[in-house]
Amino acid sequence: MKKIFVITQLASLMLIGCTKFSNGDLSFIQTGDAPADITAMYDITQDNSGMVTILPNGKGAAFYEIFFGDAAKEPAKVNAGSSTSHKYPEGIFDVKIIGHDLTGKTTEAVQKLTVAFRKPENFVVNVAKNPGNALKINISATALYETLFKVYFGDVENEIPVSFLEGQTLTHEYKKTGTYTIKVIALSGGAATADYSTTVNIVDPLVLPVTFESSTVTYGFNDFDGGQATVVDNPSKTGINTSNKVGKMIKNQGEVWGGSWIGLGNPVDLSANKYFRMKVFSPRAGAKVLLKIENASDPNKNYEQSVTTTKANEWEELGFDFTGANKENTYEHIVLIFELGTKGDGSANFTFYFDDIRQASTLNDEMPAVKIPLTFESTSLIYDLSGFDGGELSIIDNPQQHGINSSGKVLRMIKYAGQPWGGGVLTLPDPIDFSKNIFKMKVFSPRIGAKVLLKVENLKNSGIYYEKEVLTTKANEWEELIFDYSGINTANAYQKIVWIFDNGTKGDGTANYTFLIDDIALTN
Repeated sequence: MKKIFVITQLASLMLIGCTKFSNGDLSFIQTGDAPADITAMYDITQDNSGMVTILPNGKGAAFYEIFFGDAAKEPAKVNAGSSTSHKYPEGIFDVKIIGHDLTGKTTEAVQKLTVAFRKPENFVVNVAKNPGNALKINISATALYETLFKVYFGDVENEIPVSFLEGQTLTHEYKKTGTYTIKVIALSGGAATADYSTTVNIVDPLVLPVTFESSTVTYGFNDFDGGQATVVDNPSKTGINTSNKVGKMIKNQGEVWGGSWIGLGNPVDLSANKYFRMKVFSPRAGAKVLLKIENASDPNKNYEQSVTTTKANEWEELGFDFTGANKENTYEHIVLIFELGTKGDGSANFTFYFDDIRQASTLNDEMPAVKIPLTFESTSLIYDLSGFDGGELSIIDNPQQHGINSSGKVLRMIKYAGQPWGGGVLTLPDPIDFSKNIFKMKVFSPRIGAKVLLKVENLKNSGIYYEKEVLTTKANEWEELIFDYSGINTANAYQKIVWIFDNGTKGDGTANYTFLIDDIALTN
């Protein structure tokens, strides 16, 4: 999957306002805003001919006028989604693009075009990690004599490069962590190009709470003295823990202190939440569980607490008091030791499972329940999300903070090439209260007319369900959709919320099959 967002920062781009364009009497539809975000992308043939292709783009424009900025007096008229070609001599030109909507409103933009037949020089590329998303990078470039740049991000086979101009910043999101080779090419009107290559290491840091559910985080356990920790499928989806993935610790024959540690991307913040909570599945009651936080550079700077399990072969949540930790130190490592003081033997009697390591405000803080309304803003809630048949759900920073939704976090659904019914599920700990029976949900869709199916299911019997499907009416804009659940049988219990976008059509994992969800509520 490749997501590209172009952030236009052209110093030469001038939005000049709105005028009336005479195109017949359209007074009956004189509503709405004028076209916006008017830009153009260039391409040039590398044969010294000076032939430049201009592709205009903008929001709300039905067609464009292109003034080439050279001796040509007449503009080219270009419909939305189309391009025009023009032959230039060498030089720097101010290309004017006028976007027209169907009401006659217009918006102008002017941007520079460089045409040269020599190899680009003074080529500089800037690649930076995106501060809001560890899987994203920002890339920009400058050069002399270049018309445009093309970039390969190195994450797909037979990659088609993405074009961008000087003054623009591309943001690219990688699907998974790893090391990738980025190649940027500066093109002019001649055959010679300037090339630049670099590698980028994409690492999604581990942060609290630790749920083991992420497909992009590397859970790098560091075992010592007989301890062996891994991430496995939850062997007992019961009680307080029905999540898919958990940590597993086997204490083999080694030292009595055998265990494992894992590193966090950021130090533990003990300024507010001074307690830890962790779910544990123990083979016996009375087993000692030690949780330690440790400085990454100096293991002597640490703080630890040990508690005892009270249940056998059942999930329970244990509390650890860290109010005594020295807050002058930083702690980047979490260390786990089961049955400190006793050698393990690698058997089922020394096999423990753990999950949902989080900070809490009190020692006996019960994990707050995930329930409707859903905003995805909480840092203490743990959302039991899963995908099926090509669908993938994850909570991310809101990449579209505008319009009716400026919140910090949203739910993202990506539909990959699986089944036509591929989607995602959020499992709630308690049945949904349908005393109010109209669902409202904010959706950001890449296109108008996308089908959005919202379904609720019984926890144990998927045959007990209710669903409604509506269509999106906006593209690349937040809107609130309404789902009428007045016909639901409230005698049944519904603990699962299911989303399927474009039911009946296979996705492809691209931006065209990427949807955002937020602010799910029930009302009358």
